[in-house]
Parts: sequence; structure tokens; C-alpha cells
Amino acid sequence: MDRALSRKGEKQAAAMSSWLNGRLPENTQILCSPSRRTLQTVAFLKRSYQVCEEVSPDANAGALLKAARWPHCPSAVLVVAHQPFLAETVEHLLNLHPAKPLSFRKGGIWWLRHRNQDGVSDVALVGVINPEILI
Repeated sequence: MDRALSRKGEKQAAAMSSWLNGRLPENTQILCSPSRRTLQTVAFLKRSYQVCEEVSPDANAGALLKAARWPHCPSAVLVVAHQPFLAETVEHLLNLHPAKPLSFRKGGIWWLRHRNQDGVSDVALVGVINPEILI
């Protein structure tokens, strides 16, 4: 909970924040773990955010989805949090059952979109961006 970002982590957080700020709606709800590294990361966005215990390192997919009000939140939601529950959440939302858990790179973004068409709920993977692509 008390580990700080490395210089590389700061560089990655700045690059990812710049990329996100060019794409996220102004009314995006941002949930951030109370850990030092995530608080340092979210600060690069220069947007308001909510420190959320439900996305702390020992959280789970159910707690994250409840905190984000998925799929009923009227705005986009950005979660700045930890592994392994971020990968578990993506696996759950995309209805995946991998033999091995999904792998997330530190500082990476998995962008998911929910839509309801003709009464059918659908979750799509819009994209995956890793910091190395932007630096």
C-alpha cells in the first residue's frame, strides 16, 4: 500500500493519462484504490476522482462492479486499481474461461463497453493499450 511509483512508472502514468484525457468524456467517473502508487498514477489525469476501498489490492470483481455501478452507471467509469482482480473482472464481463488467468501489464488499459440492444446485454472489448506503445 505504501510503495511509490518508480521513475519508469511515473513516465508510463504520464503517457497513459495523456492518451486517456484525449478520449475520455469529461463526466467520466474515476475510482481509485487508496494505495500510494494508484494515487500517484491517477494524479497525472488532473481530474477529480474518488478513493474507493472497493478497488483496493484485496478487492474482487464483484466489489469493483458494484462500486462502478456496472452496467447501470450513466457515465464512463475508469478504475485505477490492481491485479489479479482487474483481470478477473475482465474475464467475468467477457464471459471468458481461460485455462490460465489473463495477464495485465503494469500501467495497461483494458477498455470495455457495455450496450443493450433489443433487450440483450452485450460487453465488447474496445481495446488494450500498454504503456510501451505510447512512450
